[in-house]
Order: sequence, then structure tokens, then C-alpha cells
Amino acid sequence: MAVSRTLALKLMETQCAIFNTTFNPQGFRTGNSVLRQRLRGPAMAAYYPRRVATFTDLQKAYPGFETFDDYEEDRVENVQISKSRGKGAPKKKRTAAESKKFGKKKR
Repeated sequence: MAVSRTLALKLMETQCAIFNTTFNPQGFRTGNSVLRQRLRGPAMAAYYPRRVATFTDLQKAYPGFETFDDYEEDRVENVQISKSRGKGAPKKKRTAAESKKFGKKKR
């Protein structure tokens, strides 16, 4: 006993309505498998530890309190050493005339 296609489609449509699935008789790719997956955002956010207070946060919170940051002191000292050897960052141009002076190219 063969079941007609229309009856099978009605049965499949009713089944999809009962079990809350999508009715797709042509079998098109709809992307529902991707949409049904669990969201990754909360799991990725929970992977990284929470940010703790830094020296700059303490300095902003208590402006009158004197703090000593070893890392920042070392960084400033290294910048001064590299500047004294001529390896520092170039100076910024303050006016348009200064930037035009070095902007001309020789042909």
C-alpha cells in the first residue's frame, strides 16, 4: 500500500509543528544547524580572567597618594637611553611649514 506524496507532506508538516522543527520538503540548505548551536560568546568571555586593578587605576582613584610603578620607571629609563643614543622616535612637526620643509622630494 503506497502512501501519496501529499499525504506524506501533510504528515511531515504536522510532525514539524508538533516537534517545533522547520518544515523543508525540498531539502534546501537553510542554515538552521548553525542557528541551533549553543552561543559561543558567554563561554569565550568566561575563559579569560577578570581584569584586576592596575597602577594607573590606583593613581586615578587616589590622585594625592604617591605610587611607584617599577615597570613604568624601567620603560621611561629605556626611552631616555635610546634617545641619548639617537634611536628614539622622531619629533612631531608642530607647524605646516616644518612638515612642508621635509615633504619635498628630489627627482
